[in-house]
Amino acid sequence: MAKSDAKKLMGKMAAPGAADFGSDSAVVIDRREQRKRDQALGLIPFAVKLNSDLVQQLQALAKERGLDLNEVTAEVLMKGLKA
Repeated sequence: MAKSDAKKLMGKMAAPGAADFGSDSAVVIDRREQRKRDQALGLIPFAVKLNSDLVQQLQALAKERGLDLNEVTAEVLMKGLKA
């Protein structure tokens, strides 16, 4: 029984968001709530396949500016479309 309990605990620790495991301070938003928030902001999912070098440049730019990757990508696309 103890082995079974340990397996369950290890499974929870390996789950997404486990960085804050055991911490009550982390607020986890479920996917449904996140979709509602995104819809309220007028956001829609948009999946694309990009060259890894391009993705690394976008990630570096996002880190440099302290912004989310989504925000930086949207900014770059808007500038490119205006040109």
